Amino acid sequence: MHFFSMPRIKYELHTQVDELDWHSIIISLLRGAAAIVVATAHLRAVVYPSLRAVSDAPIWFKLLAFICGFAHQAVLVFFVISGWLVGGSLLNRMREPHAITSYAVDRLTRLWTVLVPTFLLTLPIAFAHGTINPRELDISTTNPYSATVFAGNLVGLQGVILPNFGENFALWSLANETWYYLLFPLLVGVFFGRVNAMRFTCLLMFFCLCFLLPASIVGYFLIWLLGVVFSRIRIECANYIRWSWTVLVLMVSVYFRLKGELDAFEVSTLGQDALCSILYLVLLSSLQFRASSKSNFVFLLRKAGKFFAEFSFTLYVLHLPLIGLLRGAWMVQVGRQVLLPSSVAHTGIFFAMLTVLLVAAYVSYRLFESRTHLVRNLVKDSVMRHRGLRAGQTTVSTKG
Repeated sequence: MHFFSMPRIKYELHTQVDELDWHSIIISLLRGAAAIVVATAHLRAVVYPSLRAVSDAPIWFKLLAFICGFAHQAVLVFFVISGWLVGGSLLNRMREPHAITSYAVDRLTRLWTVLVPTFLLTLPIAFAHGTINPRELDISTTNPYSATVFAGNLVGLQGVILPNFGENFALWSLANETWYYLLFPLLVGVFFGRVNAMRFTCLLMFFCLCFLLPASIVGYFLIWLLGVVFSRIRIECANYIRWSWTVLVLMVSVYFRLKGELDAFEVSTLGQDALCSILYLVLLSSLQFRASSKSNFVFLLRKAGKFFAEFSFTLYVLHLPLIGLLRGAWMVQVGRQVLLPSSVAHTGIFFAMLTVLLVAAYVSYRLFESRTHLVRNLVKDSVMRHRGLRAGQTTVSTKG
């Protein structure tokens, strides 16, 4: 594109998902980095004192605290990318047969192949800590380890009417995701429904859910929708514009890291997060072009992004139970409730714990999440066979 050309905005009929494109590479890198930042932030908060409580903190600890402060924006990145990938892919398939059925199976298997193993692992950890009695079946709605909370967290009821299972507070964002997975098809049905009755039903269900769900979940659905919208937008511009925009994104991100609200995702934080989201998405939309296939740097970026993105979801869901397990085991050996930032040995322990988190999450990914496509295909085959059988029975009875 000519150096002095104005940016051109194009609407794409389909979301581009080629892993050789720059935006796909960046999305993978962001997914992996976001999960690592969140896990690191939570580990630091558990095993180290706050930065303000440390006098003469070493430079590395100040840098660690600064990086961990981006955990809020890391979760925001998850919402934006989810809208781009999940919402965009549904729009791509809307004209295909059984699109909604296939979408539902995709979403449930994506969630459950990670959530179910993590929840099952949480139970023996809680038993080891004396939190639960395995001989008693609890079905209450208040005990975070009860069977009711276990099942409810699989369908996004945590933070709505139930607590987070196993006191894993990171699960709050999965409640948001689960409801967005349901709200978006209803919204699509309003515009793509074949008959008016279907459109009206989708619209009614959509507004009922928006009324019943917490305001924060509904509010951040707008952020998720921004991801869907920008997945259809390609921005063509000169490299200097793209780099200038990248600098702007970094500056605004740092500003909100220092001055913004970092502890919550509420209606009050929606404005700052909407601004950040739009900046991120404009940059992603400007990167929808092919990366060099001959560059070793691009090759390494793509491989690294793919590797960390693959187990980012497992890391996000699993890291808090693992932190609880590691803290109980390692802090006994250290003989302290918190580590000392000034201690070289304690610094080694911290990074060793972080390494264990990453390795354990990757092992769990290989055992469970990596088999999502197998589970998904089995479920789809079963569902489609069931639908075919019912259709066949209906045809026979009609002829008879």
